[in-house]
Amino acid sequence: MALLRAGFVPDECHRKSLALVRCDATLDARAAESRGRLGIWSPGRIEVFGKHTDYAGGRSLLIAVERGFIARVAPRGDSQVRVIDATSGIGCETLLDLTASAPDGHWSNYVAAVARRIARNFPGARRGVDIAFESDLPVAAGVSSSSALLIAVFSAIAAVNRLHDTATWQEALPTLPLLAGYLGAMENGSGFGSLVGEAGVGTLGGSQDQTAILCAEPGHISDYRWMPVRRIGAYALPQTHRFVVASSGVVAEKSAGARERFNRASRMVTHLVRLWNHTTRRVDGSLAAAMESAPEAAEILSTAIGTAEPTAFSAIELRQRLDQFLLETYTLVPTAAQALAVQDWLALGHIAAQSQRAAEQWLGNQIPETTALVRLAQERGAIAASAFGAGFGGSVWALVRTADVDGFTAAWAAAYRDQFPAAGSAAIFFATTAGPAATCWPDESPAD
Repeated sequence: MALLRAGFVPDECHRKSLALVRCDATLDARAAESRGRLGIWSPGRIEVFGKHTDYAGGRSLLIAVERGFIARVAPRGDSQVRVIDATSGIGCETLLDLTASAPDGHWSNYVAAVARRIARNFPGARRGVDIAFESDLPVAAGVSSSSALLIAVFSAIAAVNRLHDTATWQEALPTLPLLAGYLGAMENGSGFGSLVGEAGVGTLGGSQDQTAILCAEPGHISDYRWMPVRRIGAYALPQTHRFVVASSGVVAEKSAGARERFNRASRMVTHLVRLWNHTTRRVDGSLAAAMESAPEAAEILSTAIGTAEPTAFSAIELRQRLDQFLLETYTLVPTAAQALAVQDWLALGHIAAQSQRAAEQWLGNQIPETTALVRLAQERGAIAASAFGAGFGGSVWALVRTADVDGFTAAWAAAYRDQFPAAGSAAIFFATTAGPAATCWPDESPAD
């Protein structure tokens, strides 16, 4: 029943129910507590528009996908946190403690980051968990598998320790958007209001992924602003249209390989804000706040870039980073929202093409494989297509008519694998509608 209530169709409920049975068997084999178990769902996401805007205070259009982490959770009587992949048998163990640690570049780093942050912000939480999960998300592919894992682990520990009943939670995290902002801070290691920061996973991102995962509205594309997180609206995705996702087969692991390139894009935004505040003697906390402070703000900052002392970033790089943010936040996302509201698919295709060009030419986070995937999707009749996520690898979305999904997906995959045999052998293609948000439920039959 829980999965049906969350918004899954019966076929998806059945598949996920079978996965939960396997997760229970994995816990049983490890002598985990059988009473008081919980179910967890934590999806991946598509950033439809809003490339690298969240940590700059911009705006994004998002959906949760129907793929993600499904997990069973057993409470423990001690402070140990044990997490195991029920498919591969690979697991990790740590403590719900400030000393929690894991090797950099491994998914267990996200588990340890959750344990440390909860121990820091909720010192009364001392009860550990056993978690068995299955995930059908492509790994390190830009669909937020890492954030989905972090949220699954956080949801488990929070539920077992009843963190939502604490005064700290009720004062600092009374709404889902605030919780999403906090989980973004948990991942990047920053403080969140009164909740002190603790070492994250080494990425300097925002809270876009966490918001998409926690606040998704089934059947709708959600519209959010950042810093702080706030909902603008939501636009129906009709049953006549679906997204097809292609993970390129080139990993974009933010906890390791591509992290420094991702962080460089983030550091350029930090530099731009500092330069703005130095030039204007203001104290704006985000690039969006700076750009919205005066009609001539963009011109002032662009001039300051050209006259500032040399830094680790060239003037060309900084202007391109600024131009991409301005275009995506103030032109492309608003016009895409309007197009979605009236289902103007032709306009949406043109907007997606502009967003992709800006990512290639100004943001600089595309690779030949993702650029080709966009082109190949367009050539095979996609209504719109664009790369998404951190970039430097990762995935591309294509919007197609539901009736065309199977034929389009097969043709898209074949063309890509023909052009990029090595990456294509690792590529994953799947269709999805706008799916349900993350949820946690007590021990019960997960579906009818």
